[in-house]
Amino acid sequence: MNEHAPEASAATGKEAVQPAPRIDDTLYAGLLARNVSHGLVDYPGLLREEKTLDTYLDALARVNPEALDRAGQMAYWINAYNAWTLKLVLDHYPVSSIKKIGPFWSTPWKIEFVRIRGNGGKERTVALDYIEHSILRPRFKDPRVHFAVNCASRSCPPLRAEPYEPDRLDEQLDDQASRFLNSPDGARLVDDELYVSKIFDWFGGDFGGEEGVLGFVRRYAQGDFRTRLIALGEKVRLRYMDYDWSLNSK
Repeated sequence: MNEHAPEASAATGKEAVQPAPRIDDTLYAGLLARNVSHGLVDYPGLLREEKTLDTYLDALARVNPEALDRAGQMAYWINAYNAWTLKLVLDHYPVSSIKKIGPFWSTPWKIEFVRIRGNGGKERTVALDYIEHSILRPRFKDPRVHFAVNCASRSCPPLRAEPYEPDRLDEQLDDQASRFLNSPDGARLVDDELYVSKIFDWFGGDFGGEEGVLGFVRRYAQGDFRTRLIALGEKVRLRYMDYDWSLNSK
């Protein structure tokens, strides 16, 4: 008998299934509940609780996300992106726009300040761009992630006032997409022209091109907006809105 073989369940004779590790997001949940409303952030209030945010970020940095299941990994990386973005703003607050942060020849999303646990358990620092473009987009291939990650800007899909949770992730992502696309910042119809967030221009390939963008918006459109959009059929013309990079502060 191989002493290192996995134990079998006495009842079924099958290998025992171990539950996926869970992350305690209680601290982060409290921070969001107290300082985020309608997608806008009370940065002075959050600044007073910066030590709590630091404690949460330290806890995230000790987690090996590869040990989580798929939903757990996706929730982990979205929460990490958003929490570290808050930290970046606090480190430079007061600031009128996240784009004011960092050297003039680069962007804040390329600053390597995010501490993560990499393969082999070693800690390393990466940029926000790494999380979004090297992990979230290529690994999960779910365009709804664009409405979950928050870039601390007015035109960005609003920061959710709760952490993303593995057990509710699909529901939360659908809700984020629906809320944004049924708001004037996400999509609006003017005659036969559908104005959508610049996000659909930057990342159109993630949605399957223009036809995919139209299909995605139709999927989440509600009420009169949906009725008018469906009635237009192929006559609708796609347009992209300007992007407001001013800070998403209250």
